[in-house]
Amino acid sequence: MDILILSISAGGGHTRTAHTIKKYFRRHYPGIEVETIDWLKYVNPMVDRVVIGSYMGTLKASPIIYEKLYDLSEKEEGISDISRTLNRPLALIMERLVRKSDPKIVVCTHPFPLEVISHLKRKKSMSCRVISLLTDFAPHNFWIRDGVDYYIIPHEDLIHEMIYKGVERERIYPFGIPIDEKFLEDYPVNDIRRDLGLEDRTTLLLMGGSLGMGEVKKVFSRLMNSSLDIQVIAVCGKNRKLKEELETLTAGSSKPALILGYTSRVPRLMAVSDLLITKPGGLTISEAMAMKLPIAIISPIPGQEERNAQYLMNSGMAVRFRSRDYIEGMLRQLLDNPVRMAHMREICGLKASPHATRDTCEFLMSLVDNR
Repeated sequence: MDILILSISAGGGHTRTAHTIKKYFRRHYPGIEVETIDWLKYVNPMVDRVVIGSYMGTLKASPIIYEKLYDLSEKEEGISDISRTLNRPLALIMERLVRKSDPKIVVCTHPFPLEVISHLKRKKSMSCRVISLLTDFAPHNFWIRDGVDYYIIPHEDLIHEMIYKGVERERIYPFGIPIDEKFLEDYPVNDIRRDLGLEDRTTLLLMGGSLGMGEVKKVFSRLMNSSLDIQVIAVCGKNRKLKEELETLTAGSSKPALILGYTSRVPRLMAVSDLLITKPGGLTISEAMAMKLPIAIISPIPGQEERNAQYLMNSGMAVRFRSRDYIEGMLRQLLDNPVRMAHMREICGLKASPHATRDTCEFLMSLVDNR
């Protein structure tokens, strides 16, 4: 095998990034053998359910605890030691996988399999190259491991922090987070609006990630009950209950609204939207940046998404709505300021990495050829 990509399904971004790379290779380099594996499912479906279930449960029930664990692990205390202890027994499974597939390159889009493969490479003689592909705008220590050959990071802005954390500059490649090529296309906005049954008015796209997490319902209700001249597209992901609740809320409002579950039409939805209101997952915001779509942040997951939010706001691409805020007033202040909106779109374009997938795959190809 040429390239093995390891991820886990904690949220949708890590696995989507893996499949995006595989899809690009199938289209542009059909002779290259690429396989994607959900690491925890490969280890054992029960392990996957327990780990992912515990992760999601902690986020929903005790986000403050998760945030504390995230901060502790940044300081190499507590959770890092636990992670290493849990991952060492998995090294035997990883070793069997690597020997069976014999990849030239192993790419990790999540820190969990990265910890295992880097541990294995430190202890064993392995000829495969190991790539750490960061899927958040936060170079947490979990991503930085002895045994990693190269780091692909979301933006050159993060280079200095990576160097500060001890990574040599020549091993850092700021290609960006790989996104689907559909986000690079030009879309006929008027035709899409007509197909979706939307009107020609200010359009807000509300998203809660693949799992429909966060304060989507609360924000949607405030938008529907506001005096703003808007229409709303809400994407609920795989959260069927949320979709049903939002559909109920539309009955009491005269505003046009389109409620969707999990959909592959996100590039078209972004194309017709004036503002994205979303959790700041690394992949979602990379897609929005490529489409020059200003962002309003809601409900960031403590830890990595808080760091993503900080990056977006510091760069001028986003504003943040908190549950206690008067959202209608903040939106009016933003939407009534065309200079501010234009500035946010311009910065999104400047900070975007629209060709991250191409650049990443060409780099991986060079490693395959050199091998």
